[in-house]
Amino acid sequence: MPRRTRLVPLALAVVALAACSTGTSGTPSTSPRPPQSPQSPRTVPATTVTTTGTVPTSAAPTRSGSPSPTPTSPAEISLATMSLPERVGQLLMVDCPSTSVTAATATAIEKYHVGSVILDGNSQLGVEATAAIVQQLQDRITRGPKLFVATDQEGGIVQRLRGPGFTSIPSAVQQGAEKPGQLQTDTTVWAGQLRAAGVNVDLAPVLDTVPAGSGSNPPIGDLDRNYGTTPDTVSSHGLAVAKGLAAAGIAATVKHFPGLGRVTQNTDTTAGVRDTITTADDPYLDPFAAAVKAGVPFVMMSTAIYTRLDPKNPAAFSSTIITGLLRDKLGFDGVVISDDLGAAKQVAHYPVAQRAVRFIAAGGDMVLTVDATQAKAMTAALIAKAEADPAFAALVDAAALRVLKAKQVAELIS
Repeated sequence: MPRRTRLVPLALAVVALAACSTGTSGTPSTSPRPPQSPQSPRTVPATTVTTTGTVPTSAAPTRSGSPSPTPTSPAEISLATMSLPERVGQLLMVDCPSTSVTAATATAIEKYHVGSVILDGNSQLGVEATAAIVQQLQDRITRGPKLFVATDQEGGIVQRLRGPGFTSIPSAVQQGAEKPGQLQTDTTVWAGQLRAAGVNVDLAPVLDTVPAGSGSNPPIGDLDRNYGTTPDTVSSHGLAVAKGLAAAGIAATVKHFPGLGRVTQNTDTTAGVRDTITTADDPYLDPFAAAVKAGVPFVMMSTAIYTRLDPKNPAAFSSTIITGLLRDKLGFDGVVISDDLGAAKQVAHYPVAQRAVRFIAAGGDMVLTVDATQAKAMTAALIAKAEADPAFAALVDAAALRVLKAKQVAELIS
């Protein structure tokens, strides 16, 4: 097991953030800062990861006929006021081009109550123009929590947002050559630029470890997306990035659990991608375990099949991997988001609607699709399944509450 830096637990970090902005009671101000407005990076202690993760509250509402606990937190109160379609909408993150708001994205937000958006595709517009696009997205929310707005701002080849106000971020391989402390400082600067552009979630850092001398690794190694070739290096530098993001008020998303560093094909462009090595006690899981221990708010699931964990299902559709390994064994209680379930070849043979149902049934929380037109089919399937199956309805409620808890900490709930 690699050496891990001891970090303040998530619940304490959340309380610290609430105290800074609302007073010692932890009760949100009646006039919270608009979450979509550009803000200055927050200052936090160097050893504290302040994240948009979960906060301690009572249990999610049930549909079993037994009385539900009285809602007490803003997240619980928000959930209690939502219809089933609105709750289901919180479970989707859909595509919006980085350069404009399309009709499909607008419809997903306004008609299907989608609660999160990914700015997809490369842009050279810069901070100010990107902020204007994000504001257009946020303005389409007329009731309930504001949007999580995410992008892939890793560095190197994978840096979606560029132009005036955005630094050209070095690749993860280059970042891995820095000292972790300097990388954390640099990341806070880059994250502050995202914050000024209205983005509140970064789909980074990548915690996949690509072993030295292992040959071609199309999704990670071939694109210089790995911080190093050992779990120790990936852990230290990945956590530095996560802390740097948190210091600027950006939620980190570690990916791609349980790891894409030892596959030989890319799940975005190829079907049948398998990892035949990873086990439940694999040292290559250590960076993810360290991130969970540090309190990261989001974990992204791979869609590869891990034959030594669950030979029948992609990780994103596997309760063995999501619930059994990530939640129960590693103890993650934040938001589990999928890798793309919209256009990825790895899941193309599953009907669109069933991709969403399978992910939530396995224990996931937020379905990511880079095709906003799929919101209609996905939400309809989730609603129908929840109406027909009380156990699935309880999973929907629990997932929606985890998303709303994260939004509460991110000041997206008034």
